[in-house]
Amino acid sequence: MTQYERMIKGLIYVPGDEEILKEQFPYQDKLWEFNQLKPSDIAGKEKYMKEVFAECGENNYIELPLHANWGGHHVHFGSQIYANSNLTLVDDGHIYVGDKVMFGPNVTIATANHPIDANLRGKGLQYNKDVYIGENTWIGANVVIVPGIHIGKNVVIGAGSVVTKDIPDDVIAVGNPCRVLREVGEHDKKYFYKQEMIDYENIE
Repeated sequence: MTQYERMIKGLIYVPGDEEILKEQFPYQDKLWEFNQLKPSDIAGKEKYMKEVFAECGENNYIELPLHANWGGHHVHFGSQIYANSNLTLVDDGHIYVGDKVMFGPNVTIATANHPIDANLRGKGLQYNKDVYIGENTWIGANVVIVPGIHIGKNVVIGAGSVVTKDIPDDVIAVGNPCRVLREVGEHDKKYFYKQEMIDYENIE
């Protein structure tokens, strides 16, 4: 089994393997070009996502710069996703993002991990575990999501959180490590900030 095949299977492998780098570098070069686009070049951004990402729906928007180990080649985007600047996708493994997900600035999603054993880690070995984010979820600024995490749909992850365990549907979760604070409820349908009411008649 080659190192590339081991990478695909989620086994421990050598990320600096010549075959892997031969596959990876062209995507990194394309990402460099992507990050040179003008903010107004929406068509250019869409073209990149459609060509490079593993999957990409419609009406997605990324504020540059974007950082990604494989240029987004192992990223699966639904539709109507918004990503603020400095989104970092450690996409050695696969990252699945549902429709209408929002990312605040400086979010990191990591799929790559390293052995705890120092001798193995010293050899530069790595393994990857996929990350899943459900639809209609908001990932706040400076959030870190570690490998293998599943985040449900309709979730809010508070700014600065470090997500080390799976998060269920329909909750607000915050902290380091990230924990469920409360369920999303009727209060959230009436108020947008503390006791400030949503004026539906002016926004619908």
